[in-house]
Amino acid sequence: MSESNVKYTEAEALDFHSRGRPGKLEVIASKPMATQRDLSLAYSPGVAVPVRAIADNPGCAYDYTAKGNLVAVISNGTAILGLGNLGALASKPVMEGKAVLFKRFADVDAIDIEVATEDCQRFIDAVELLEPSFGGINLEDIAAPDCFVIEQTLKERMNIPVFHDDQHGTAIITAAGLINACALTGRELKSIKVVVNGAGAAAIACTELIKAMGVRSDNVIMCDRKGVIHKGRTDLDQWKSAHSVETDARTLADACVGADVFLGLSAAGALKPEMVKSMGKEPIIFAMANPDPEIWPPDAKAVRPDAIIATGRSDFPNQVNNVLGFPFIFRGALDVRATAINDAMKIAAAEALAELAREPVPEEVAAAYGGRSQSFGRDYIIPAPFDPRLMEVVASAVAEAAVESGVAQKPIENLEAYRQHLRGRLNPTVSVMSLAYESARAHPKRVLFAEGEEPNVLRAAIAFKEAGYGTPVLVGREEVHELLKELGVDNPAEYEVLNSRNSPLVGRAVDHIYEKHQRHGLLRREIERMVNQDRNYFAAAMLALGEADAMITGTTRPFSQSLKQVRMVIDDEPEATPFGINVVVSGSHTVLITDTAVTERPTAEQFAAIALRSSAFARRMGIEPRVAFISYTTFGNPPGMHIEELRGAVKLLDGFKTDFEYEGEMAPDVALNYEMQKRYYPFSRLSGPANILVMPGLQSASLSAKLLRELGGESVLGPYVLGLERPVQIAPMTATASDLVMLAVLAAGDAHARQQREKARTR
Repeated sequence: MSESNVKYTEAEALDFHSRGRPGKLEVIASKPMATQRDLSLAYSPGVAVPVRAIADNPGCAYDYTAKGNLVAVISNGTAILGLGNLGALASKPVMEGKAVLFKRFADVDAIDIEVATEDCQRFIDAVELLEPSFGGINLEDIAAPDCFVIEQTLKERMNIPVFHDDQHGTAIITAAGLINACALTGRELKSIKVVVNGAGAAAIACTELIKAMGVRSDNVIMCDRKGVIHKGRTDLDQWKSAHSVETDARTLADACVGADVFLGLSAAGALKPEMVKSMGKEPIIFAMANPDPEIWPPDAKAVRPDAIIATGRSDFPNQVNNVLGFPFIFRGALDVRATAINDAMKIAAAEALAELAREPVPEEVAAAYGGRSQSFGRDYIIPAPFDPRLMEVVASAVAEAAVESGVAQKPIENLEAYRQHLRGRLNPTVSVMSLAYESARAHPKRVLFAEGEEPNVLRAAIAFKEAGYGTPVLVGREEVHELLKELGVDNPAEYEVLNSRNSPLVGRAVDHIYEKHQRHGLLRREIERMVNQDRNYFAAAMLALGEADAMITGTTRPFSQSLKQVRMVIDDEPEATPFGINVVVSGSHTVLITDTAVTERPTAEQFAAIALRSSAFARRMGIEPRVAFISYTTFGNPPGMHIEELRGAVKLLDGFKTDFEYEGEMAPDVALNYEMQKRYYPFSRLSGPANILVMPGLQSASLSAKLLRELGGESVLGPYVLGLERPVQIAPMTATASDLVMLAVLAAGDAHARQQREKARTR
């Protein structure tokens, strides 16, 4: 139950799924496959050894195969999102997406399986036979009432967790929010009166879970399209009849009178303002119809300002988002080799989420959500989806509950050690990068897109605007609006275009640049020609003059050329040298490489400054910085040249008051291998592998980053430019539209951070 509120064109969505390797998944070997010996161990004859071990002891499959971290995401396509029954094949993009979420949020490997049948028994038979392959089964987008029969039967027949997320994922997040809403309004679950509108899979699962948590059955009234589900109805199936009650209420309006809670899993507009008005004091409203809720929060607040409201949307507080649950529920279940996901585990997940929402919110999360999630309260009863603590808190609670309820085959020996393992399993940078997008929405900025006639840039500008990240300002010629129309924009005139030939701002741009360079050999007419003919000069001048908050460029010329043009207009920060930093992101760690863009051979002072600025940048990305000054020699072994500047940087930092670890000079294999450091260089001041590599020169830094990008199989972001007085990011010429959006978001975030620092200084 989530609505991201991110807009996009159909062409962009199709391009995203088709670009490069079609789809969203690939299989990557987790063991080396470089030599004949590797292949012999992986397959024949070496594979015979684990085969025999598993035959003797089936539990060994968790030790010698990927089974223990593998989930099947399975659908027959009978209830795809809000699109209905479009068939098994049409559900594949959704199931691939679900698999990606498993990996992204909980490091669970998942494979999508689409089963081409609407016959319950055939579906059950097909899935049941898959048990040897997987550690868990996630059912998805299966229409009611078949989903009830399928899940229950598979749970009875299979000895691994079977979980229908459309039912239980929504129920768990809803229950977490309900716990906190009741706490805020002084209610107890055992005494609240609940109206459930909707009688599908999610509605019935929500009802069953809150009853299991203490809500009395006779205090819950469920409604379907025909009205209240009461004892007198003769048209109820077994799943609806289980929730029928003795009541005089016959309509949703009747049921709402005096009710404490409304749980909506039905249709847009189903809950009318007059119904909200008739509810009890401080009503709790979960309007979770997707994409449009049963009632819009402002409409509910207009008649009941005392209401606590949750929806499935990200543009209102209290989003009921399944991604808060299913990845971490399976993470905990898999880690203890659970044979099922039972009520105890679901309740544990709900209670853990509720408790997390009551904890102080991490600074990076609060900042990203515009301050609205700063503390537990009526607008924050459910944790933010990108809270980096979710993995540790929810997965450990589920694992504990599995052990206590007797479904765990591998009990947790040390809970604190397990929680620490969870903390290290996911890369915090991934969450921080996600939060950057939320921050951009909370603090939208004007961003100059300097190459506003390029199709890729235009696609990025469209995505930036439609997602609500800010206002794109396109620098280009007048035909930009025609190009936008060709890309499917309905109203191109909504996009601001600055033409460097005829804009009334051209004169100001020329004056600004001429004032900077009139004593450096440039004539005014040369400046006029530069501004008229090159968008980088004009865009940079607009940024310097305050016509926008940030700028991106770079897709039409080499990085160095773009940076040189920008630096003619934008000054360096005081006492700083601009430099480039590349971010290498893998599943569990991030490494920063610098300087990859500016200085050929830095001095000791520049190396020290780079280390200081890089450490601050690392912290903004959720990384505790450990800096290594990289060389071909490690502490003078072997002896070599060009290492005095690196040693000088270390001495300079020794004289500063620093709050990060640093060491050098070191070869990269030593810097990144902490075991080697401890064994051969016990005097090293690093407490773990380095995560910031300050390279000895521009060539080695740039070559390393580009080689990793092309050969390493990792995600290499950047280079990001640090050290300019105004936020400018320069994209590589190979940048996709998505890359450009990310750079624009980061530039906007930088602009917001600078504005906040300036406000703090002037207070």
